[in-house]
Amino acid sequence: MDMLDGLRKRFGVAMAGKSPWGGSSGGGSDGQGPGGEGGDSGSGPATGGDKKGPRNPWLPGGGDGPRRSANIEDIFKNRGPEGPRRTGGPRGPNFNLPRRPGGGSWLPVLVVGIVSVGLLVSMAHQIAPREQAIVTWLGGKYSHTLEPGFNITMPYPIHQVDREDVREIRLERIPEGTEQKLILTGDQNLANVSYIIRWNIKDLRLFRFQLDDPLTTIKDVAESAMRAAVAEKTLDQTFSGAGRADIEERVMRRMQALLDAYRSGVTIQGVDINKTDPPGEVLDAFRDVSVAEQDANAAMNRSRATAQRILSQAEGETEAFDKVYEQYRLAPEVTRQRLYYETMERVLRETDKTVVETGGVTTYLPLPEIRKRAQERPAAAAAAPTPTPAREQ
Repeated sequence: MDMLDGLRKRFGVAMAGKSPWGGSSGGGSDGQGPGGEGGDSGSGPATGGDKKGPRNPWLPGGGDGPRRSANIEDIFKNRGPEGPRRTGGPRGPNFNLPRRPGGGSWLPVLVVGIVSVGLLVSMAHQIAPREQAIVTWLGGKYSHTLEPGFNITMPYPIHQVDREDVREIRLERIPEGTEQKLILTGDQNLANVSYIIRWNIKDLRLFRFQLDDPLTTIKDVAESAMRAAVAEKTLDQTFSGAGRADIEERVMRRMQALLDAYRSGVTIQGVDINKTDPPGEVLDAFRDVSVAEQDANAAMNRSRATAQRILSQAEGETEAFDKVYEQYRLAPEVTRQRLYYETMERVLRETDKTVVETGGVTTYLPLPEIRKRAQERPAAAAAAPTPTPAREQ
């Protein structure tokens, strides 16, 4: 302990009268220390005659000027642009509104003007020819409907205006995406039917306030009407063009009747069936059956044509025989002789033999050979090459 007391005394003696900024500090109690405020700047070591010691960072220019304040507010006030603006200094945005002639401020007048313009804008409404607008009170209660043209309402938020394009044709696709919509036909078959509903708003007030979910209601009514219409048709009628057109007409009429009964404020503009196919699971088999039916129908049509041709031929021959028989009844011998000659002529026309009567006729006339040569002569002339005309010198 004696050794430690000795070292402490020696360290105190060595540091007595010295400052970390150089020179003698003279102790903190006299106000001449390095950071002491209110001290005499001229009595410190940095401001004294000793220029070789360490410099005080709080003194500008190495300690020759006046001592700076250690207050952070004073530092920002003198250096940064934020300081003067914050305190409203000469370089800050010290903006003041001009005064009215009586000395009052223009600020209340400006606020009243802005509020008045906002109220006027919220009161005036120009409704386009294709639009209707619903006016509701504060709280959502219906007030009235604005028709196309210029309209005035009470200012917002007392009156709130919600406009809608009521002539826009909207589309609802059933089913959505690649989902199947299987519907039972009148002959107990399933058909995959997809269709589009075209509709628009007829009464905006009813459309907004009568139904809880108008879009879901339209889809449900469309499906109900489509199932009822398809159930009245067979599968073949559902697939045919005329059957589909009739189904579309029935669905549109049923939907409009139901939606009018619900007071939905909706007009159905049309129903378009996109596709009527068998279910996907039996689509290949259905196509095979369809091809087989088409082949069978084609074979039946060919058979009917052949039968019709044979029947017509038989009827013609019968009619000819009846005519011959009538002539035969009138003159049997003459008719018999005529039939004999016509039959012999028809038979001998196809043979190359010559028949002559006996009894003194010995001259042989080669009629087949003459006939053959007469037929070959035109054919040889046609096959002979055409002579090339001689070139003129």
